[in-house]
Amino acid sequence: MKISENRISLLYVDDEPLLLDLTKEYLESGGDVIVDTSLSAKEGLELIRKKDYDAVISDYQMPDKDGLEFLKILRREGNNIPFIIFTGRGREEVAIEALNAGADYYLQKGGKLKVQFGELSNFIRKAVDKSRAEKAVLEHEQRMTDVINFLPDVQPLL
Repeated sequence: MKISENRISLLYVDDEPLLLDLTKEYLESGGDVIVDTSLSAKEGLELIRKKDYDAVISDYQMPDKDGLEFLKILRREGNNIPFIIFTGRGREEVAIEALNAGADYYLQKGGKLKVQFGELSNFIRKAVDKSRAEKAVLEHEQRMTDVINFLPDVQPLL
C-alpha cells in the first residue's frame, strides 16, 4: 500500500550497493519520498508484486536482467508504473530503446551528484504527478459512467 497521497513510494533497483544507499539517502532527505532498494531486477519484480509503488528507478546494466528486460516484463504484465532508467551507459540506442519500451525518462549517471540527483528527483515528481493525474481522470470517468448507468431510462414525452 502507498503511504499517503502526498508521499512518493519508490523502488530503486541497481547492482551497486553504494549508489543505492547514496541515492536513497538523497531522495529521502526531503521527507516526502520513501525508497525501497533492490540489488537485482529479479528481486525488484518480487517486490513490485508484493507492494504498490508510485515509480521505479532502474539501472540499465545488471547481471541477471538488465533494466530494459525488467521494464519489458512489467509492461507485458500490464503494469504501467512510471519507470526511469538511471544508468552509466550513455549510448543513444539504449536511450531510444528504453523510451520505446515504455520508460518515462532516461538519465545518465555521472557528473556532479547534486545536479544529477536534482534531475532524478525532478523526473520522479513529473512522472508520478502525471501518473496520478491520469488515474484521477480514469476514476472520474468511471464514476460518471456508473452514475449514467444507474439512472433510469428516460421515456419520451408524447
